[in-house]
Amino acid sequence: MKKLLVLWMTWIAIGGTSGGAATAHAADAPAVLVFGDSISAGFGLGDVADGWVGLLRAKLKGAGYDYAVVNASISGETTAGGLARLPRALALHHPAVVVIELGGNDGLRALPVAQMRANLGRMVDLARAAGARVMLAGIRIPPNYGPEYAAQFFATFASVAQEKKVALVPFLLDGIALDPKLMQADGIHPNELGQPRLLENVWPTLQGLLRH
Repeated sequence: MKKLLVLWMTWIAIGGTSGGAATAHAADAPAVLVFGDSISAGFGLGDVADGWVGLLRAKLKGAGYDYAVVNASISGETTAGGLARLPRALALHHPAVVVIELGGNDGLRALPVAQMRANLGRMVDLARAAGARVMLAGIRIPPNYGPEYAAQFFATFASVAQEKKVALVPFLLDGIALDPKLMQADGIHPNELGQPRLLENVWPTLQGLLRH
């Protein structure tokens, strides 16, 4: 199990393509902007539409919500990279809701927690200034990065959420990361079976930010 956790965390830093081009959405539908890394980009899936963000589109429709979903996630993204890209994405999509799913790559590169915290906080501020409601998705790093650093890293998401008073999913891969049945053959990427669980982890918190 411990080995699987370590392997799972390594994939976040793998460079790759985004989970689909983040093109402008129809002006008559409010947007949910998902701003993440490989977890949300659908890395390693045969079709990115099978990723949790793709499944979210059907979930919203089935629940009677009229929202477009814009996936602006990029594999290998850090909070610094996300902060640099966010203003343009906000100006282009005018989202009603922004899901920030970043930080894993900061941890794998052992970047200062204070820097990650500042970047996340700034992204929350920018999204709010643009009129969006915000949700943070937390992530863990393995203990071999040092128990103190790992603990500070994980606590940062809750700390930012509390300080900024925004919604939080404490651990996005809860119930997934250590279950081989929900992981790809390489043991580090959630597979198609794991994607619905990702959505299950997100949905209760995200739903609270939606408006009929």
